[in-house]
Amino acid sequence: MGLREDLERFREVGEERREDLQEFISYGNLGGSGPESIQIPIKVVDLPEFKYDRLDQGGVGQGKGDTPDVGQPVGPPQPGDGDGDGDEDGDPGEEGAEHEYYEMDPEEFAEQLDEELGLDLEPKGKEVIEEIEGDFTDVTRTGPNSTLDFERLFKEGLKRKLSMDFDDEFVREAMKVEGETPESVYRWCREQNILVSHAWINNEWDDIDEDERGKWSSFEEMEENVERQTTLQRIRREGLRDVPFRQEDERYRHPEIIEKKQKNVVVVNIRDVSGSMRERKRELVERTFTPLDWYLTGKYDNAEFVYIAHDADAWEVEREEFFGIRSGGGTRISSAYDLAKEILDEQYPWSEWNRYVFAAGDSENSSNDTTENVIPRMREIDANLHAYVETQPGGTAINATHAEEVERSLSDQGNVVVSYVSSPEDVMDAIYEILSTEQE
Repeated sequence: MGLREDLERFREVGEERREDLQEFISYGNLGGSGPESIQIPIKVVDLPEFKYDRLDQGGVGQGKGDTPDVGQPVGPPQPGDGDGDGDEDGDPGEEGAEHEYYEMDPEEFAEQLDEELGLDLEPKGKEVIEEIEGDFTDVTRTGPNSTLDFERLFKEGLKRKLSMDFDDEFVREAMKVEGETPESVYRWCREQNILVSHAWINNEWDDIDEDERGKWSSFEEMEENVERQTTLQRIRREGLRDVPFRQEDERYRHPEIIEKKQKNVVVVNIRDVSGSMRERKRELVERTFTPLDWYLTGKYDNAEFVYIAHDADAWEVEREEFFGIRSGGGTRISSAYDLAKEILDEQYPWSEWNRYVFAAGDSENSSNDTTENVIPRMREIDANLHAYVETQPGGTAINATHAEEVERSLSDQGNVVVSYVSSPEDVMDAIYEILSTEQE
């Protein structure tokens, strides 16, 4: 097998895997898998592999010593020579195709479904479960000495030194100008942009020797004879021993506190179990809801599920009961949303949980219940996504109007989607419609 053929075969295997996933969701036995392990039946295929001839063996043929004579024809393969499907005696196999299970966890299932549907949802974290220390980016005015930001302290002190620095020897020479006073020297310094304080001049004035007063006849003469040094020259001469540090400049470094959030999700599955929900309708509900449960389990760190069954009244059930339960009563869908809201408000606050509310049924409901009760309740329940799946094998019945009324009234919400499933072939489309709405 050549390289091109190998690559083509690998592609075919990948396509077969995806076809197995689609067929499993639409027609497979979903009940054979658990919440943490999904078993997808696959046909056993021989994956392509590369084979290399050994250099010390002869070529292909039937000659002596496994080496063909010149011109000798190569005969057909004999029974047992190849890797065919026959038995050890070369007889063709009579058994049907062998099947095994490809086992994947919900996370891998979500990846495979994303790839199949062309989606990639990124859940958002809600509840803070841990606070960890990050880089030392936060600063405070107090703290242990070991966390003192000395670099910042030094920069603040240096800026202060530069803003206050002046050539004190140059100013002292200005004090020796004949007839000047501390006030006149201070004014002249300010005109020359010399950052000396009046107090400093007063303190230094009395230290000038009397015999040096009048040394210069004017400031101009003094400037012509005395060189004024720049700050850089003085720093080079004196160093930075006199940098003025102040307590107000002290800052202590602290690590940034990073909140690590857990991606929590609660999925409320609502199902009509009234007398009109016969076996084929129940099966379509299971085929739609079960992969969505697996998908969201794989996407979130912590996934919890609430199962609500209803006819005219609603009650919470375990997952094992959810798909098989059946009632002979009437239908009032709002009873399920009332119970869902009560459970979510008490146990799964919107501030901490991503919330999905998925409902399914045949769209038959008691008179005015949808418009007067269900739709207002759906508006009140904060959720990432509300979905209603109508399961009507063969198409919508005349009196099945719930899905249409929800779609018409809540089309502006952005987090509401209605799907119609009339056969197993519609299941993948419904799942795509639901998840793509959440992605938007």
